[in-house]
Amino acid sequence: MQEKDFISYEYKTVTVKAKDQARAMDMYEAFGWEITSTSASVLDGVTLSLKRDRKQMHKQELNKLERRAEETCATLEGLQRAKTLSAEIFAYIFGICAALVLGGGMCLVMLVENSIPALIGGIALGILGIVLCGLNYKFYKNIVAKKTKQVLPAIDDTEEKLSNLLEEGNELLCTETI
Repeated sequence: MQEKDFISYEYKTVTVKAKDQARAMDMYEAFGWEITSTSASVLDGVTLSLKRDRKQMHKQELNKLERRAEETCATLEGLQRAKTLSAEIFAYIFGICAALVLGGGMCLVMLVENSIPALIGGIALGILGIVLCGLNYKFYKNIVAKKTKQVLPAIDDTEEKLSNLLEEGNELLCTETI
């Protein structure tokens, strides 16, 4: 009878955003994981099924590097989110205030009957509310551009740290086969 080589594997499933799928696949492959399948999950996510040889050499070091890489990816995602968070909060608050000005103008016109000054004031408030709603997008874009300029160096540094971690993991895998 012919002897079979038996390899025992450890398995892992990870869910990532669809836009981060390629980065996650590269990251886990750098630490010895093999992607067995991918499947779509709820709300723009992708589930990656991974396997790795249980008798992997340098497994502890690879696990430490993998955890650091996952933390670095989380930091990177937080920095990406920071580019728009303050602008979104401002835009929502400013948009609500602009809509209230527009609504106040409508109320003034509709509730005070037979008054020319109320009609003119209501129309003026309505136009002001519409202008403020239109300016809201410009303010949003300016805040995002300013925040992106501030956060971009940190994003670049974090991406460089992630790249270095992946290279370290890949080097550990290569030393195993030599």
